[in-house]
Amino acid sequence: MGDATIEVNGLCKRFGPTLALDGMSFAVRPGQVTGFIGPNGAGKSTTMRVILGLDAADAGIALVGGRPYRSIQRPLSTLGSLLDASALQPGRTARNHLLWLAHSQCLPASRVDEVIGAVGLAQAARRKTGGYSLGMRQRLGIAAALLGDPPALMLDEPFNGLDPAGIVWMRGFLRSLAAGGRAVLVSSHLMSELEDTADHLVIVGRGRVVADTSVADLIAAFSGDRVRVRISDPVAAIAALRPRAGTVAATGPGELTTTGLPAEQVVAVLSAAGLPFSEVSAHRASLAEAYLELTAGEVEFRAADMTTEVAR
Repeated sequence: MGDATIEVNGLCKRFGPTLALDGMSFAVRPGQVTGFIGPNGAGKSTTMRVILGLDAADAGIALVGGRPYRSIQRPLSTLGSLLDASALQPGRTARNHLLWLAHSQCLPASRVDEVIGAVGLAQAARRKTGGYSLGMRQRLGIAAALLGDPPALMLDEPFNGLDPAGIVWMRGFLRSLAAGGRAVLVSSHLMSELEDTADHLVIVGRGRVVADTSVADLIAAFSGDRVRVRISDPVAAIAALRPRAGTVAATGPGELTTTGLPAEQVVAVLSAAGLPFSEVSAHRASLAEAYLELTAGEVEFRAADMTTEVAR
């Protein structure tokens, strides 16, 4: 499988007075799932459309495997994409939809049956797509993206419409694609699914990159050094910890939170003071918490703004 790194460098794009992309730059590397996240209007869809040559950038360049997508002779064998799972001819069966795509790329019919099986649609392949649920259409879109066995994939909101079993399947499927050496770009609003699926994150706001980092590093940075303690005598614990910790505060009945002191040292202080505790745990931020903090200034519309408008 060839290297088809997706590279975006300095993309700028205006739609009338709206600046959709403002110097967007990042890369999607082989062997990992890269989450592409940001508020509505951040430029995610426009970036993906520019990568596919559906929109032309005013400045900058987007490359797949070192080439513009529109210059690639057999594009489905380089980059598979899913931008709109509903873009189907409802009177056509799933298998015929894929056969039509395969024929356009000189791919054998046997490949159609392979991808149908890979996404779990074998029992429904001869049904018309007009009767498909959103989750089934997502699976069909993934099958279409995989037709050319491409080294790179770009998927917009692939978790939408999936039931819990489908979400578990999608997580594992995306990870397996990356483990096979593919570069996988996944746009999603479902932070909990990306936290369990992505290796790397590109977080965007107002047409530019806000953060480009691994999931582990981002969560570590926003977890800080907070330690939660569950203890029967929080007053005595606060007195024992205050001389050593940066801050100590009661955060609930029988619970306190410290900063500036690692969990193992909190344990040592409490043990030396003879104070029994039921739990000492380092705080771990969720991806959603980190995302909300990072993009706090990047959201175009807020509930407070709407409340103000309504009140006028």
